[in-house]
Amino acid sequence: MILRKYMSLLGIGSAQINLIMQKKMYKLGDSVHGYFSIKGGSIEQQIKRIDCDLVVNDQTAHIEKVIDSTTILTSIRIQPEELYEVPFTFQLPVSGPVSTEEVSYHFKTGLTFDKGVGSRNQDIIQIIQ
Repeated sequence: MILRKYMSLLGIGSAQINLIMQKKMYKLGDSVHGYFSIKGGSIEQQIKRIDCDLVVNDQTAHIEKVIDSTTILTSIRIQPEELYEVPFTFQLPVSGPVSTEEVSYHFKTGLTFDKGVGSRNQDIIQIIQ
């Protein structure tokens, strides 16, 4: 038990997060709806917060930029192997470039624990006209 606790502090066997969206293709100004799916790891863990950033990557200009962020503060205590869902809504900006071969968008999601290494996830979306 103690070994599992220390391993989870290093990120091995800790809870994992995944952003589940209703679709992957959106227009500028749309609302993105879905939920964060959190799966407990090998030990009980206290979750402090969920962070989600909308990031645009422009390969031509060599720029990766956070457009907007949302943070959910929480005190969820997740049990080993437990599944937990947190609703997600995100308003996309009304202006900006659409997705191309050079321009891409993704949500970068992070799960922060009271102790230990957090969990990270990345989900690509397309912005169309």
